[in-house]
Amino acid sequence: MRPAVFLGLLLIPAIALAIKDPPVDDDHWSSKYDGMFRKYSKHYFGPHVDWKWFKSQAIAESNLKPSAKSRTGATGIMQILPSTFREIKKQNPYVIDIRTPRWNIAAGIYYDRQMYLRWRNKGLPTEERLAFAFGSYNAGFGGVRRAYKKASASDGTIMKWDQVAPHAPRETRKYVKRIRGLMRK
Repeated sequence: MRPAVFLGLLLIPAIALAIKDPPVDDDHWSSKYDGMFRKYSKHYFGPHVDWKWFKSQAIAESNLKPSAKSRTGATGIMQILPSTFREIKKQNPYVIDIRTPRWNIAAGIYYDRQMYLRWRNKGLPTEERLAFAFGSYNAGFGGVRRAYKKASASDGTIMKWDQVAPHAPRETRKYVKRIRGLMRK
């Protein structure tokens, strides 16, 4: 193989990583589940939070594939662990099946709400609180809380996700960054 061809092959993965996802409202992404994202985001967050945040999260989780399953057993569009789904089901017995897109989306957004509520005492604006909720969804509340404490200023200044992210797990930083990138206007 000629050196120029070999170098070109090495650059392909780097170039692919540099290409950003199209925004969440681009035709590239299926609109098949939009009604469910609208319904459950309004149900759990009210009309003031844009439902596209949760579709962006689902893209980051599974690229909107209902049959997605992670190596850790997370299932469906929202990549929910069966143990987490059982806990959600105790509070919401109507969420019947983790594999059914409707219930998977409902359960995922419900869980987002639980994480969002845990960040209420920090005085964060909605979009910042969502970033912390998404980070908590990915790494667990305790993991993000530890990152927050490491990054916290001693004067009690409100921390933004971008200040806390360097202290969060790398996967979580990339996850929240991708969600935010999908929401770009």
